[in-house]
This record gives sequence, C-alpha cells and structure tokens, in this order.
Amino acid sequence: MEQQLREERAFMVLAGIFVGSLVIASVLASKIITVFGLVVPAGVLAYCITFVVTDVVGELWGERHANMVVGAGFVALLAAFPLVWLALAWPPAPFWPHDPAFHTILGSTSRIIVASFTAYLISQYHDVWAFNWLKQLTAGRHLWLRNNLSTAVSQLLDSVVFITIAFFGVMPIVPLILGQWAIKLVIALLDTPVIYATVWLLRRRRLSPALEAPAKG
Repeated sequence: MEQQLREERAFMVLAGIFVGSLVIASVLASKIITVFGLVVPAGVLAYCITFVVTDVVGELWGERHANMVVGAGFVALLAAFPLVWLALAWPPAPFWPHDPAFHTILGSTSRIIVASFTAYLISQYHDVWAFNWLKQLTAGRHLWLRNNLSTAVSQLLDSVVFITIAFFGVMPIVPLILGQWAIKLVIALLDTPVIYATVWLLRRRRLSPALEAPAKG
C-alpha cells in the first residue's frame, strides 16, 4: 500500500507540473519575444516542459497514463479560459489604474483560443502515440531517439497549427513557425538529459510501476 501511494504521488507531481506549465504557457504566449534572432511566443519554454512530462510518464507508466495527463491538461485549459474571461469582464476597482494593460496582456482573441485548443489536442496526443509506437518499435531501447523524434514531429505540428490559425493574415506566419520550431528542437535536445535523469531517479527510488531496467540504448 505504501509503495502504491508513493507511485501515485510521483505521478501526481508530474501531472501537476504538466498542467501548471500548460496553463502558464497559454498566458505567456501573448508576448512575442526574440531568441537569437528568431521570433517565438514567450510561452515556448513552459510549453516544451509538457512534452518532457508526457515522455517520462509514457516511459514509466505507459500510453494510457500519458493520455490521462493530456486529458487533464485539456480540462485545465477549459477551466482557465472562462476564469480569464470573467476577470476581464469584471469591472476594476476605482483605484486600480492597470485595467487597459490587463486587457492587452490577457485579452486573447477567439482565434488564439481556438488555435491553442486545436494545436494542443493534435500535438500532444500525437506525441504520446508516436513515443509509444517508437518504444514498441525499438523494444524499449534508445530513449533519446524516441524522445527527440516524437517531440520534433509533434512540435512541428503544434507550431504549424497554432501559428496558422492564430496569425494567418495578421503576421508573417512562416518566420513564426520556423522560429518557434527551431527553438523547440533546441529545447528538446537540451531536455534529453533531464528525461534520462528523471526516469533513472524514479526507477531507483521505485516510484513508478515500470521498475525493470530498460534495454541498453
């Protein structure tokens, strides 16, 4: 029983990191930043964390649990956006002068909201499926390959769908897509040691049901 509780706590912590990163990424996406000359939404780093979590969960708990995390994230977004709309619609206190800035930052258009939901569902479920398919194909070996390949394709899907729906006809979408995807690829490469370390730590501390050592690679 104690072992099961420890496993559940580890899973809940990862799910919490996923949901928190997803929601804050949606807020930060309203700002466009420049990274090494490439233009990307400021939420790109937080959003990339979600792919790290689903890969770790998929590796240790399997595809079903990874899809559960993705589903929980979608519900969190559904809950967050009405709360943001309510805060925007609520009249500000007479002494608070920052309401125009608040609306500028959080007043996402319906286009961006539709883009966020569509890109999220397509990219996240594809990532879980691709990671699991590659895991079966490689007989559980080469975690680095499975992580980077599934994430690279999924992030491309996410960038194309989100940028096209949100900014087509408003901003030059090709530079945004290429810039966002390039930064995401770099982050995916850099987060590979993090994924290995997390998987190793959870297996070592017996905090996941997948306790067997993975095949070499």
